[in-house]
Amino acid sequence: MNPVRAVVALGSNLDGPEARVRRAFDEVGALPSTRLVARSALYRTAPVGYLDQPAFVNACALVETSLAPRELLEGLLAIEHRHGRVRDIPNGPRTLDLDIVLYGDLAMHEHGLTLPHPRAHERAFVLAPLLDVWPDAIIPGRGAASSFRGAVRDQAIERLPDTP
Repeated sequence: MNPVRAVVALGSNLDGPEARVRRAFDEVGALPSTRLVARSALYRTAPVGYLDQPAFVNACALVETSLAPRELLEGLLAIEHRHGRVRDIPNGPRTLDLDIVLYGDLAMHEHGLTLPHPRAHERAFVLAPLLDVWPDAIIPGRGAASSFRGAVRDQAIERLPDTP
């Protein structure tokens, strides 16, 4: 399979989230048949949904991968597991959250995997770092990722210092 450009969203709000996200960039790039092309700045954002938790550190990684979408997801879930990810509260605190946001121009839905990520265009904590790594990204079925900036401008997001 020829390599495909994919975007992985990274997020953490427990146990040293900045350092954890930085380590996770390297772990994502070390997946088989996968190369890290670009890493976004780190952003601090307020929690969404379940609000009684610390702020998040969010970022995106642009990768080229020959893994199929399900294989990439399985690799990401294994990284989350190594970081002690527990899924006990929906949208709750987490040591590490890794989501496939885009996988080339693929649009698909199967159990446990929907591409593109169905809420990526609604969340500043995804759009800002996505546009860092892929400014001309197209969200299949929706259009240019950059066209959604205005829709999320009211969401609080802070670019952390000393990030690319």
